[in-house]
Amino acid sequence: MIPQRLKKLRDLMAQRGIDAYVIPTSDFHESEYVGDYFKARKYMSGFTGSAGTLVVTAKEACLWTDGRYFIQAAEQLKDSTITLMRMGEEETPDIEDYLYDAIPEGGKLGFDGRVVTAALGKAFAGKLSAKHATLSTAEDLVDLIWEDRPALSAQPAFLLAEKYTGKSAAQKLEELRDAIRQNGCDTHVITTLDDIAWLLNIRGNDVACNPVVLSYVVITLKKAHFFVNPACLNDEIRQALAGCGVEIHDYQDMLSFVKALPKRAVVLLDPQKVNYEIYASIRGKKVEKPNPTQLAKAMKNPVELDNIRRAHVKDGVAFTKFMYWLKTNVGKIPITEISAAEYLLARRAEQEGFIEPSFETISAYKANAAMMHYSATEESNAQLKPEGMLLVDSGGQYYEGTTDITRTMVLGPITKEQKLHFTTVLRSNLNLANARFLHGCIGMNLDILARGPIWDLNLDYKCGTGHGIGYLLNVHEAPNGFRWKIVAERRDSAVFEEGMVTTDEPGIYIEGSHGIRTENELICRKGIKNADGQFMYFESVTYAPIDLDGIDPAYLTDKERRTLNDYHAMVYGKLFDYLTAEEREWLKEYTRSI
Repeated sequence: MIPQRLKKLRDLMAQRGIDAYVIPTSDFHESEYVGDYFKARKYMSGFTGSAGTLVVTAKEACLWTDGRYFIQAAEQLKDSTITLMRMGEEETPDIEDYLYDAIPEGGKLGFDGRVVTAALGKAFAGKLSAKHATLSTAEDLVDLIWEDRPALSAQPAFLLAEKYTGKSAAQKLEELRDAIRQNGCDTHVITTLDDIAWLLNIRGNDVACNPVVLSYVVITLKKAHFFVNPACLNDEIRQALAGCGVEIHDYQDMLSFVKALPKRAVVLLDPQKVNYEIYASIRGKKVEKPNPTQLAKAMKNPVELDNIRRAHVKDGVAFTKFMYWLKTNVGKIPITEISAAEYLLARRAEQEGFIEPSFETISAYKANAAMMHYSATEESNAQLKPEGMLLVDSGGQYYEGTTDITRTMVLGPITKEQKLHFTTVLRSNLNLANARFLHGCIGMNLDILARGPIWDLNLDYKCGTGHGIGYLLNVHEAPNGFRWKIVAERRDSAVFEEGMVTTDEPGIYIEGSHGIRTENELICRKGIKNADGQFMYFESVTYAPIDLDGIDPAYLTDKERRTLNDYHAMVYGKLFDYLTAEEREWLKEYTRSI
């Protein structure tokens, strides 16, 4: 099937004189997760991971993806004729370098300009200019091949009340206009869906697990223009937007609107988020900086933070009920990776204010957990037995916030090495959670606290240690995060500011054997301020037991043991009132001091 699709694409390329065609994992808004209409890379390659870029030439096809997906991609690309390019490995060329070698003098590179960022499109053009190559960006060639392509999503949007947002849309718009002025601009183009949802206090369902609405916004110093499918908006939203001076336009009118902006306009935009087609259509002066909404959104206000803590109590109750059920029933009733995930979802659905999962649950047993972003299918769905470990990475979208938690649970006997790895991951998690640091630190300064104990074993994990989290928005949110090195295409190593929420999720993954991850969310808080500066610290807001069955206390220092005991005492206190008598007794045992 995949080879036949690639042949059709190559035929179209040959008709248009295109030497290489790029298919990213993106939509018109450069989203990380995309709706079904936009899954062109999956359709053309068969690879289902959330990150990857397919490049097709007349003679070969290659797919670039990161370390989270190496094992999965290698399996899914079998018999596809597509070569896996492992990003970050020494022998793997950058896409731009590959294209430079693949495209002849005077050749042509093709891509759909609506799904490639302006920054990447410009990088392609710059790299290929030495070969006098041209770009063909006006056509979506996959659309000419894709039979029965799903329609663009048009789900109803809803207004998020100020008791959840802590700030009105009108106030956010005025603060944004101040930022536009400070940047010497008079117009601002926003295409990122989570920025728009946050700015206008609306949410939707156009991307699974990401409560956003397909839309664009153009802000001037006097007016705001909102481009959306009007059918998605109810009267309450229309009235609220009208009260903020927001004018509603059809989603398809965005391009013609920006083309009509006056040449004298000074436009603030983010070239890593605005797509190439929109960027190329703006005639005025462009000021290229990250959207001011990105940082404002990341620094949660006191109302949002209080709600987030409430969301985590609900999520902790759901997860603890699941963990109790799993550990008391494995080996007694049939349980699989998929049925375990379904049981956990049912427990979340019982919580007031729950909307949907915040991402597709990773439920991975034994060796499957070595694939960081494993997704169980009917073919791979493992039967759980009273042996080994189950890794479950999951989360929920609540009116009170977004959650993301990973626990690795021991279902029966494990090896001494696995216990060492489990305890080391715990140590890594605790070390980072208990950091004290000066304001001005970024994720690169702090990542070693988590990675250090794992590096001491001469092991590593091929991903960041943590990412920012939205408020009833994307589970991955820039600009905060933990990472030991700069990755050009990511923006997750900003200065930590009060109110930022970031995950803490170190792990150990041994291919063919096991995977272990322990993940909590952390709120950045201000500590004392003295002659040395403003000190900062983290508040853990994920409330669920870390499986004591996987821990060997002999590997813990006295401080680490106390820290774990304090954490478990907090978990017990937060969840006690919401559990049955049997669940309370179980939780008491699994949060006991060691």
